[in-house]
Amino acid sequence: MNPYSQAFAWLSDAGNWAGPGGIGWRILEHLDYTGLTLALAVAIALPAGLAVGHTGRGREIVVPFTGALRALPTLGLVTVLALLVSSDLLAPLIALVILALPPIIAGAYAGVQAVDRDTVDAAKAIGFTGWQVLWRVEFPLALPLVLGGIRSACLQVIATWTVAAFLPLGGLGRFLIDGLAIRDYAQMLGGSLVVIALALAADGVFVIAQRLATPRGVRAARIPDAPTTTHQPSRKEIPWPEPSA
Repeated sequence: MNPYSQAFAWLSDAGNWAGPGGIGWRILEHLDYTGLTLALAVAIALPAGLAVGHTGRGREIVVPFTGALRALPTLGLVTVLALLVSSDLLAPLIALVILALPPIIAGAYAGVQAVDRDTVDAAKAIGFTGWQVLWRVEFPLALPLVLGGIRSACLQVIATWTVAAFLPLGGLGRFLIDGLAIRDYAQMLGGSLVVIALALAADGVFVIAQRLATPRGVRAARIPDAPTTTHQPSRKEIPWPEPSA
């Protein structure tokens, strides 16, 4: 039996879905970890990204800072924090919040920057304050890109919480770590497939959310294709003057 057949046999076993250590329970744990991480990351990164995009101030600091955060080795950061923090949950939580900050900041900043300046100027011209311009004009138009940044962060967090299971935590990473300890490769591959399925499902939810967040006028706008060739009248189509008598 090949490894994939063994993994699907493991997944189809009802006993592996039951109880607090079953697949269903581990999925809920993984979603809890992911949701908590994203909530904290959005609370920190979204206001920062919107503020930078709206005012243009701090761009020289925020953009290189987010780039530096992307370069951090997440597993190494989790290990270092695990040695410094007594709580098993707090160390990976801090590390994964840091991992999720750059795409959310970038999405918020880029979304606000992409708003047409004529639209912003028109809002100011009718008396909108800076706060009203941000929340009633810029943020609704930037929402698809904002959700795109959260979407990217969500997929990274789902994948990385799996690796963080080398600490005594729950989640889908338990199947990989525990399976490796006893060389149960069917369990390891089955757990990996569940992680992939969860990431794809989350990605699909965000795709739908981005679609719904896009203003109807933008979705309906279609630019007609330009003609690739110009019509050249044939000789028969050219109105030749009749010869004079």
